[in-house]
Amino acid sequence: MTDNDIKLLNNLLVNVFNTILKIEDAHLRESKVGNLSMTEIHTLEAIGQNRKKTMTEVANELMISVGTLTICIARLVEKGYVVRVKSLEDKRIVRISLSEKGEKILLQHEVFHNKMVQQVVESLGEDETKVLIHSMENLKSFFKKKHEELGKDKQDELEYQ
Repeated sequence: MTDNDIKLLNNLLVNVFNTILKIEDAHLRESKVGNLSMTEIHTLEAIGQNRKKTMTEVANELMISVGTLTICIARLVEKGYVVRVKSLEDKRIVRISLSEKGEKILLQHEVFHNKMVQQVVESLGEDETKVLIHSMENLKSFFKKKHEELGKDKQDELEYQ
């Protein structure tokens, strides 16, 4: 791979990442969920529909500390998007799930994501789509491994607000 290829690939990755964030942000502002941030939407996604997850499970999925998640969940509970329930067996365990309001917002966001992905792959053939999927899986594995290598101290520094 040449230096020009590396620069081009870097520019593409940065541009795609930033563009997705901008499009999601614009969609969020245009939708009827003006009181939610993108971070809160992604937290709702991590909780998922029709599930009761522990705080630790959601924090691990988001790659943040339970302390950081606790702050976000408190805001989401206050806004009516998340329900927090202590386990009957072990009061230390808190399970969280989406309220009906949270599930509606998550469905809206999933529709947006589905449309975005459909538009991306509509011009690709089946083989190109498979190569794209494989490449994205490799990218995800690479970044997950890099995140794990950071260690807990560095992870806390990188947590989203």
